[in-house]
Amino acid sequence: MEAYRKRHRKLMSEINVVPYIDVMLVLLVIFMITAPLLSQGVKVDLPQATSQPVENQDRETLVVTVDRDGKYFLDDRRISPGELSKKVAGILRVRPQTPVLIRGDRQANYGEVVKAMTLLQAAGAPSVGLLTEPLKKP
Repeated sequence: MEAYRKRHRKLMSEINVVPYIDVMLVLLVIFMITAPLLSQGVKVDLPQATSQPVENQDRETLVVTVDRDGKYFLDDRRISPGELSKKVAGILRVRPQTPVLIRGDRQANYGEVVKAMTLLQAAGAPSVGLLTEPLKKP
């Protein structure tokens, strides 16, 4: 009788999902903590202008920000003018057609925005665009 039970014993094919639920909950907590950190940026009051939107060519864009104090930021990270030239030149060596845009605060010194444009062109940027906000309609 013992031999009969061993031969006809069914295999148990259940999946234990408890470890998967634990992993999912840990990932949920991690994403809940890191999501607000990713959306932080440099506060810039962009000037308003009637301009056409830039065509999105599904390429990654370099954004250089000049705040009202004349500080430079590359993709929301503070950077010195010398480092800005070096980093942008390195990126453009790898991806030469990367569009470069400047977000200049409306109260920033005009000379600092022009200096940023000069640094970017010296680094090899094919063209430098300026970001603005659309005019608000009353």
